[in-house]
Amino acid sequence: MGKLGCIVDADTEHNAGVTGAPPAAPISPSAQIAATVPGAPALLAEAEKASFGDFYAGHYSDLVRLAALLSGSADAAPDLVQDCFVRLQGHWTAVHDPLPYVRRSVVHACASHHRSIARGRRLPTPEVPDSELGADELEDALAKLPARQRAAVVLRYYGDLPDADIARALRCRPGTVRSLIHRALADLRKVIEP
Repeated sequence: MGKLGCIVDADTEHNAGVTGAPPAAPISPSAQIAATVPGAPALLAEAEKASFGDFYAGHYSDLVRLAALLSGSADAAPDLVQDCFVRLQGHWTAVHDPLPYVRRSVVHACASHHRSIARGRRLPTPEVPDSELGADELEDALAKLPARQRAAVVLRYYGDLPDADIARALRCRPGTVRSLIHRALADLRKVIEP
């Protein structure tokens, strides 16, 4: 028995009257933040408005361009990105920061795409002489790089990401990212500037 004539509800630590009236509803964490932090109601309302559809519409085209650069195939890029968004939608409520999550998914999907192509053609590809590289010289040179080097270069110079974000996307250390970019740029210089 709690106070005189009242029953203390141990779960909510609220007093319930003798008549058995239900305890007051607990205050949600977002309501607590909104009440204590100035400007929080507007930020919380904006965060609640963000939906999967808005996120998809805002980032789809950028991720397709990223996938096209990583995979070397403008035809496969939309399918790869669409698959990544389908996987993201299944985990939408659990993912706190969806952009790095889906970006990492796109990088891994492009790497898987390259592996499946490599498995499909077990024969070595003929080397293109440097003199035949024309308007697509950079894309051809990028296509010759190993997948991790290509991903590091594209994420750095196209995605304008810092080493830490690239390391998270490639699941390696920031020092490895710097090494991958250094080796990739050395290889690109050999091809582009003979």
